Amino acid sequence: MDWQPDEQGLQQVLQLLKDSQSPNTATQRIVQDKLKQLNQFPDFNNYLIFVLTRLKSEDEPTRSLSGLILKNNVKAHYQSFPPPVADFIKQECLNNIGDASSLIRATIGILITTIASKGELQMWPELLPQLCSLLNSEDYNTCEGAFGALQKICEDSSELLDSDALNRPLNIMIPKFLQFFKHCSPKIRSHAIACVNQFIMDRAQALMDNIDTFIEHLFALAVDDDPEVRKNVCRALVMLLEVRIDRLIPHMHSIIQYMLQRTQDHDENVALEACEFWLTLAEQPICKEVLASHLVQLIPILVNGMKYSEIDIILLKGDVEEDEAVPDSEQDIKPRFHKSRTVTLPHEAERPDGSEDAEDDDDDDALSDWNLRKCSAAALDVLANVFREELLPHLLPLLKGLLFHPEWVVKESGILVLGAIAEGCMQGMVPYLPELIPHLIQCLSDKKALVRSIACWTLSRYAHWVVSQPPDMHLKPLMTELLKRILDGNKRVQEAACSAFATLEEEACTELVPYLSYILDTLVFAFGKYQHKNLLILYDAIGTLADSVGHHLNQPEYIQKLMPPLIQKWNELKDEDKDLFPLLECLSSVATALQSGFLPYCEPVYQRCVTLVQKTLAQAMMYTQHPEQYEAPDKDFMIVALDLLSGLAEGLGGHVEQLVARSNIMTLLFQCMQDSMPEVRQSSFALLGDLTKACFIHVKPCIAEFMPILGTNLNPEFISVCNNATWAIGEICMQMGAEMQPYVQMVLNNLVEIINRPNTPKTLLENTAITIGRLGYVCPQEVAPMLQQFIRPWCTSLRNIRDNEEKDSAFRGICMMIGVNPGGVVQDFIFFCDAVASWVSPKDDLRDMFYKILHGFKDQVGEENWQQFSEQFPPLLKERLAAFYGVSVCVVGGVAGERAASRSRRALVEGG
Repeated sequence: MDWQPDEQGLQQVLQLLKDSQSPNTATQRIVQDKLKQLNQFPDFNNYLIFVLTRLKSEDEPTRSLSGLILKNNVKAHYQSFPPPVADFIKQECLNNIGDASSLIRATIGILITTIASKGELQMWPELLPQLCSLLNSEDYNTCEGAFGALQKICEDSSELLDSDALNRPLNIMIPKFLQFFKHCSPKIRSHAIACVNQFIMDRAQALMDNIDTFIEHLFALAVDDDPEVRKNVCRALVMLLEVRIDRLIPHMHSIIQYMLQRTQDHDENVALEACEFWLTLAEQPICKEVLASHLVQLIPILVNGMKYSEIDIILLKGDVEEDEAVPDSEQDIKPRFHKSRTVTLPHEAERPDGSEDAEDDDDDDALSDWNLRKCSAAALDVLANVFREELLPHLLPLLKGLLFHPEWVVKESGILVLGAIAEGCMQGMVPYLPELIPHLIQCLSDKKALVRSIACWTLSRYAHWVVSQPPDMHLKPLMTELLKRILDGNKRVQEAACSAFATLEEEACTELVPYLSYILDTLVFAFGKYQHKNLLILYDAIGTLADSVGHHLNQPEYIQKLMPPLIQKWNELKDEDKDLFPLLECLSSVATALQSGFLPYCEPVYQRCVTLVQKTLAQAMMYTQHPEQYEAPDKDFMIVALDLLSGLAEGLGGHVEQLVARSNIMTLLFQCMQDSMPEVRQSSFALLGDLTKACFIHVKPCIAEFMPILGTNLNPEFISVCNNATWAIGEICMQMGAEMQPYVQMVLNNLVEIINRPNTPKTLLENTAITIGRLGYVCPQEVAPMLQQFIRPWCTSLRNIRDNEEKDSAFRGICMMIGVNPGGVVQDFIFFCDAVASWVSPKDDLRDMFYKILHGFKDQVGEENWQQFSEQFPPLLKERLAAFYGVSVCVVGGVAGERAASRSRRALVEGG
């Protein structure tokens, strides 16, 4: 007997559905309560499906809403539906998938895939066969409805469909879908391609078996009249480029020609899909070879796509020039993620690494939707990195026309082009920059805000070159104009100028010291002017300034300008306000730079950080014990607070001792070091290292408890945690001295394993080498027996580090270990020589240690063996050892030299 609703119950449900469409919040609240009550009745869901599938007299929005409420119920508690209810819903879905209304068909499709993804694909064996057979229906609605449902199932359950669990239904489904590529209805053709597309990236076997047919069918649809079909064809080709390029290579010329047309499609969605093709192609090794001859067509198309569309300009309020007084709406403000502190070492010839700028792509992020402009700019950027200077002959003739164009939209796109190619074509652009940079600086005062903002971004992409020139040439004018733009009347320009200025600060570093007063006046003035969103970017610019000029900021005049507004903001913000993140990050940089200059402000800042850590830990504890009563805390508050405490310890050094003495930070740190979240542990270990350096008196009593935790965190799966734990152990060694002895075995094996691991990041290798050296410095007897297991990677990872305290202590350690176990270094002695030669000016007593070891070996193996051994040294190494350590090295040539080298290695082993 078929289920039938009770008339009174049905009216009640219909009234509820009508009420739930009301905009009134009070009504909405009543509806939610009523829904909760009705969900107590098992057959409430029968009423919902009944309204969706059978009540054709009701209006479509009400029927569809009934289905969507049912979908939410399925999502939340399908497992507890009584079997008759579940069966009734499933039957109704399949019987009505061909409803006359496309909205109802789509709603039923959503409901079907929601049931399927609740583990029901296995429990509903007739679903796929029945949907597939409905595809053959003469009735368009039935065929379209079944296809719509199948497309959603393919999206939600693609992996399961290609598994043995269901007996590999794709073997039947994919050939079936391919038949519909030629269907007379564009909607059906589009569904069919979209279904197959779901299986490209996972290389489903059934698709790979039919790959040539699939590609053939795609080519046949290339000039389809329907934009949705063309879009799905482009999407398929982009994915195939990534996973089956071998199948596309024979047709590559025609595919490129096709994509050139589609990137200019009058439907922007199609053009955007096609434009992705160039981004993907740029990552393929064959890119240069297949694309070189097409650049002459492609470059103008990409450049043309970089203009703002009319809709962009409307969305960006491109005609609004002054909006600085308009408060930001909260959804304008993207969530910020704090990047936890990682300890790194200074390198030779260090310059800021450009790899982190990858995400600062073109600056219109208010339109954070991916669009043709952004995609074209990104494609030009990656192609510039592939073709380098070869791109310029196709670009330069266009650029002149764009940059000086009377229409602002065209001129703006030209400036964006110039920024997009900055990284890849830098070498080739250098001759033009002396002329271009002044022009761009002029564009900073253009009357259109969108031109001013893009000029900020593009100039920031050339900051490295600007800084490499005499400061009066470009740096000073650029800085002066950027500072004016930081005080622009337009919020988007303020934002772009602030970000660009932060990039300039990173590049210019201490070059900015002469202008500090002027810079600070501007940044502080901006405090009173900025709305919410840009304030957050301003904090970043101030923090970066502090990082860049360091202790030069520690002047009473500068502190007087900078600190009052920062502290005022600090006092305004509540403990649970996320705006604390960027402010804490900023203060951390400022405290490190100001050093003792921060003393007057440190007490309240320190106390609040400890409170934030304590509150977060307490909240986490309550949540763990009663998850149903309490919310999980946002641990970012604790991470940022730990990082600011690190900044204070680093900046204030010994002055932090009294603050630590009056607080329970060591107890809190003990908990944080064992937190389940890696970023919390990462920041804890950074703070532990900084406190060890600043006030070891408070760390020492905890060492017995802390060391085992540090040992277990030497796990390179969590690179940054492992890195900071390693660094902290090294700092502890230097304070503990010989008392480190009981703890050596807790950490040594892990450290040796890490330094020998292939593909370990450079920073971690360097810190590991320093810490092994320091362990050996304080406990040579314990560490020296393992010398042979780490000496080679140890030497290679430290040869590029600048002379500094950490390198000094590590090398002293290695020398002491060689004293205990000279045999451990014999086989890799050339690496040791190379590492010694990397020192520019070691302290005298360290130089003596090197001298003794080098001459000791030379004497040990005898003059002849030494000469033959040193024959393999590169010329530069020979020169340095001779000049610094008086080690004479002879020059032998040819095969005899080769043989001599292997003999001397044997002699060294025997003599060592």
